[in-house]
Amino acid sequence: MKKAYFKYLLSLFLFGSNGIVASYIILNSYEIVFLRTLIGSIFLLCVFLLSKHKLQALQNKTDFLYLIASGISTGVSWLFLYEAYSQIGVSLATLAYYCGPVIVIMLSPLIFKEHLTVYKIIDFIIVCVGMFFVNGTQLSKTGLSFGLICGILSAIMYSLMVIFAKKVKVMTGLECTLIQLISSFFIVAIFIGVKQDFYITTLTENIFPVLFLGIINTGIGCYLYFSSIQQLPAGTVAICGYLDPLCALIFSALFLHEKLSLLQIFGVIFILSGAILAESSKYIKEKISETKSDNELSV
Repeated sequence: MKKAYFKYLLSLFLFGSNGIVASYIILNSYEIVFLRTLIGSIFLLCVFLLSKHKLQALQNKTDFLYLIASGISTGVSWLFLYEAYSQIGVSLATLAYYCGPVIVIMLSPLIFKEHLTVYKIIDFIIVCVGMFFVNGTQLSKTGLSFGLICGILSAIMYSLMVIFAKKVKVMTGLECTLIQLISSFFIVAIFIGVKQDFYITTLTENIFPVLFLGIINTGIGCYLYFSSIQQLPAGTVAICGYLDPLCALIFSALFLHEKLSLLQIFGVIFILSGAILAESSKYIKEKISETKSDNELSV
């Protein structure tokens, strides 16, 4: 269990540094995403082959299609996110991106037939207030900028990725990650192929940070993440997952010298609090139902 916790926390640390590593790559956003998904896919494919896993994707076509849809959503989400990084900075882009899980919560009554509880409504309001605080200053200065639109769209695509992934019922583990990442690569490859015929002018000048982002942050990060979450409680995974955007904010302040105003700091607190409350309330509810079941069995 300790090893699983270490792997999970290390993966969150790596994911939180994505925007920082990307800031050292002098390429446009879609070139960065293309190289990230390509290198990450190759790395995970090598891990999959060396671990001698058997390919089971075609045995469950429904799960396979949902994984492809989830991967496509991930690729498009990253395209918007990395463009937001370049337009409005890592801090604001990350906070916009992590509104995705809250969108899932609000859509869950329609898609997953879950009840929209008072807690979920309160969580949604808290996050919305946080987003208003965070982006209010930016909106007053520049209006609804292209960067903010990209950040919002990245969150929407993030929510679609989660929704499609939650539809997967049978398949788990490394194979799922591999299918999602390869699907992400293909959709990004199609985009960049149409846009510039795969021609990247300054690749050799950016080779080290590109390899770091692809192998360490994407390949190893995804491997650590998906190999650890199966051994940890769902509540722990959900709540600790918000260390990712918190790391991104800290790193952007330390390495990129991005500063948030006092109002935006309050917004950060609201967003992270709302997200954590949403996940922890779900976890507590599950524990209460488990306790009731155990009591009924003992009686």
